[in-house]
Amino acid sequence: MVSGRFVEFFAAQPVRVSAVLRLPLIGLIVVLVSVWEVDHWLPAVYAVILGIYAVAAAVWLVVVLRGPMPPWVEWASTGVDVLVLVALCAVSGGATAALLPVFFLLPISVAFQDRPTLTAIIATSTALGYLAVWILYSKRDDTVGLPNVVYMQVGFLGWLAVATTALSLVLVLRSARVRALLEVRRRLVMESTRADDVRNAELAEHLHDGPLQTLLAARLDLDEIRERNPDPALDRVNAALQETAAGLRSTVTALHPQVLAQLGLTPAVRELLRQFENRGELTVTADLEDVGHPESQALLYRAARELLANVNKHARAETVSVGLHRKGDRTVLTVSDDGTGFDPATVARSVAEGHIGLASLQVRVEATGGVMHISSHPGAGTQVTVTL
Repeated sequence: MVSGRFVEFFAAQPVRVSAVLRLPLIGLIVVLVSVWEVDHWLPAVYAVILGIYAVAAAVWLVVVLRGPMPPWVEWASTGVDVLVLVALCAVSGGATAALLPVFFLLPISVAFQDRPTLTAIIATSTALGYLAVWILYSKRDDTVGLPNVVYMQVGFLGWLAVATTALSLVLVLRSARVRALLEVRRRLVMESTRADDVRNAELAEHLHDGPLQTLLAARLDLDEIRERNPDPALDRVNAALQETAAGLRSTVTALHPQVLAQLGLTPAVRELLRQFENRGELTVTADLEDVGHPESQALLYRAARELLANVNKHARAETVSVGLHRKGDRTVLTVSDDGTGFDPATVARSVAEGHIGLASLQVRVEATGGVMHISSHPGAGTQVTVTL
């Protein structure tokens, strides 16, 4: 679960990956230049630029890890990398050769952004920047000139620009195909859910208009008989009929909750919690925001019912807390308890043992483009967050 959230966190915006990789890149610059033992042209300026770059990179890492960033930040941050590297070379004199590997790393660092045009621009700028620095050297020191190896190195950088652009293009095409397949899967799951809802509604209507009405009519006849001929045996039959009728009503409500269709998700979850609390086994606290009728309300309601059932069956908890909130275009359901907890890694193994409730819910949530996160430890309770 942790690794999944880690991948999702960094995959959401590649700029986060760039921010993480930037600090080791700066460390590589320091090591290369110090090991090369070259005479800097403007050592003080070089140290100031590198120091500011390192501090800015550390601050930037904190900023991008806190939340989403605008799309332009991705190419702007990499563009700053190219400019700083060219500036370092311009003031470092003969240290250009030491910084050469870093020039090759920049196009690679931007290729994963799934933007072929941006990759081509950055990679080409890197090659031209490296050539511009050597031209600057040759103009400043007539003895240096422009060695033939420079043309070869610029050629390699040009080839790398083409290669990384092609790689980025391939990644874009594959990502588009994956997104299309995920959208197809999402639609299939939604259609399956709708089909289940229709079937459940028909079954609920059949139970309500058929067996339940027959049972209630039988109770009325039995009441008349009990009034004329009081008998303890008839009282027991009446109690059994009453319990059966209550069970049928509960089944009808579970199959097709009218409050969900008529009033929306929040009243439906509130009614679910009321029924859950009436059992008298747990203390229930709720923080429910009015979220209206989200497209995924049927699945969220099922999630709330399934998670509460799991708490009742397995958690041995004393209190359970339920939250329902709207965050932008997403609806977030949270169910927490103070029970025994468990190892989330056992969810997959539980399927093999026949316990498919939680795993099935997770598959449905993820198939519709949502996220289900389980935070639990043995003896420390459980918190499940469903975002759709």
